[in-house]
Amino acid sequence: MELVLQALVIGVVQGVTEFLPISSSAHLIVVPRLLGWDDPFLNSAEFDVMIHLGTLAALLVYFWRDLLRLSRAWLVSIRRRSLGREPDARLAWLLVVTVVPAALVGALFEDFFDETFRDVLLAIPVLVIVGAVLLAVGERVGRRERDLDRLRLSDALVIGAAQALALFPGISRSGVTIAAGLAVGLERAAAARFAFLMGVPIIAGAGAWKVRAILSGESVPFDPLVLAAGMAASALAGLVAIAVLLRYLRDHSTAVFICYRIVFAAVVAALLLR
Repeated sequence: MELVLQALVIGVVQGVTEFLPISSSAHLIVVPRLLGWDDPFLNSAEFDVMIHLGTLAALLVYFWRDLLRLSRAWLVSIRRRSLGREPDARLAWLLVVTVVPAALVGALFEDFFDETFRDVLLAIPVLVIVGAVLLAVGERVGRRERDLDRLRLSDALVIGAAQALALFPGISRSGVTIAAGLAVGLERAAAARFAFLMGVPIIAGAGAWKVRAILSGESVPFDPLVLAAGMAASALAGLVAIAVLLRYLRDHSTAVFICYRIVFAAVVAALLLR
């Protein structure tokens, strides 16, 4: 039962930090270790990705209408060979473009990132600060005058390339993609919405890869109840986090998250140095 409770806590942490621009990967590495939770499965990359599937469920529930509309428009554009003329089809193709950089980098260097940064904990505070700087730069240079219907191919390529940086734990996928969206001129809520829609194929792909490992027996042994608890908690917490952030960014900047990242990095660095 203790492991189930730990999985619930970690799932909530994942659900909240996956969508708030404060880095889920950093929290998933640091929080269990600071609390002394050393179960091999709860601290494994496989568990991380599986509870990411919980946040994928949150995305699918929250954006199901958008995803259905975009999928239909994308399929129609293929059938008609009229790429990008209709607004929904154009947005769908731009989302496809953003997947490529992170997918390529992830496929080539996933093991390197998993093995290196889970052991070098002092790198985490540094990368959290880097993520804060990227958000601050996005806020500083962005004009915040465009919605998603005015997004260009070059913008999608910039945001997609930025998403690849999220493989560094502490950068934050939502944080770096929101920062890139702001930098190319998107409104805050539009940048967050695009970042969330981008997450659907990336999280689904990473999850499918890890599911293959689990089903083939390559992962750390685990209790299905523990896994289910973590995934359910991340889904529910993620659903709340999506709604809260989209509403918050309509009228506020990302300054509170930048400040939180700096404080979090300082606390983690101090604890690690002790």
